[in-house]
Amino acid sequence: MAPTLAPMEALLAAELPSGDGWQFEPKWDGFRTIARRDGDAVTLTSKSGKPLARYFPEVVEMLRSVRETSFTLDGELVINVGDALAFDALQMRLHPAESRIRKLSAETPAELMAFDLLELGGSSLLDDPLAQRRDKLERFLSKNAVDGLHLSPMTHDRDAALGWLARSGGALDGVIAKRTDQSYRAGERAVVKVKQQRTADCVVGGFRYAEKRKEVGSLLLGLYDDGLLHHVGFTSALRAEDRPALTAKLEQLIKPPGFTGNAPGGPSRWANARSAEWQPLAPKLVVEVRYDQVTARRFRHGTGLLRWRPDKSPQQCTFDQLAPELRPSELKELFGT
Repeated sequence: MAPTLAPMEALLAAELPSGDGWQFEPKWDGFRTIARRDGDAVTLTSKSGKPLARYFPEVVEMLRSVRETSFTLDGELVINVGDALAFDALQMRLHPAESRIRKLSAETPAELMAFDLLELGGSSLLDDPLAQRRDKLERFLSKNAVDGLHLSPMTHDRDAALGWLARSGGALDGVIAKRTDQSYRAGERAVVKVKQQRTADCVVGGFRYAEKRKEVGSLLLGLYDDGLLHHVGFTSALRAEDRPALTAKLEQLIKPPGFTGNAPGGPSRWANARSAEWQPLAPKLVVEVRYDQVTARRFRHGTGLLRWRPDKSPQQCTFDQLAPELRPSELKELFGT
C-alpha cells in the first residue's frame, strides 16, 4: 500500500441501479478520509490528498488504540453535536491554531464511519471483490471494537436503499451503489451516487454582481422565520441572455436591509471581502430552486433555478419547506444500528 491512496469516487446518477449484484450504502455528510495505521504511525488523508491528522487528534488516538496495528480503512469523519451530525463542526477543525483544534477535539470529538477495508496486516485487499472486503471489514471491526469507530450500514435490498434516499438531505448526503464483485479502483469514478433533489420557494433578498461586469452574477436566497428573513444560500444558474434585463429589474428593487435575520457575509472565518459585497433588495421576488442538502439551515451547495414564482407571496417562503435533518435516534431507527 502506498502511504497515500486516492479513494474510489462516485459518478452521479438520476436513480439507483436495479438487478442483482449491487450493494447499497448511505452517503454520510462528513469528510471522506483514508485512515491508515502502521504501528504507531497514523495518517488521515482527505479525498483531495491533503493530510487531516493534525485537525483530528482524537481520531488518531482512537485508531492507535485498535488492537490490530496495520490496516487501512476508507470511511467518513463525522461529528455529532447535540442531537445531529454537524458538518459545520468538521469545517471548524480546519484551523491553523493547535490550541483551538485541541479544544474542539475535546468538546466535539469526531468519529470514523468505516465502509471499506483496503489493507490488513501488511496485505493489500484492493484486488479483492467488494463482497470479500465487506466480510473482512465486519470481522475486523468486531475484533477491534473501540469507541468512535463504526461500521457503516449496507443493504442488498434496493427498496430499503430507496427508503434511505427518501430520508436523505441532512445527515445523509444520498446513497452509494457498488458492485459486489468489483475490486477497489483507486482514483476512479467506479461507483454510483444518487442524491435526493428537492425544491423550495425562496425570497430573493439580494444579489451580487458578476466579477468583471456590472451584471447580476448570483441571486441571494432567503426564508422567513418568526418574521425575519434569513439568508439560506444562492443560485447562479442564470441564462446569459436573461442577465441584462434581470439586472435592470433588480437594480430598481435595491433597498436596505434586504435580510433582516442572518445576512450574507456575516461573522464567519470563511468570509472574505467579496462575500460582503452584495446588494440588498426589497422582499418582492420569489423563485423556486432545486437543492440537494441542508446544513445548519442553509443550502450546502449552490441551487438550481427552476422558475420565478410571481404567484407566491414572499411571506409564504418559510423554513418548514426544507427537509428536516435526521437525528441520531432516527438514524438508529432507519438503519437498525
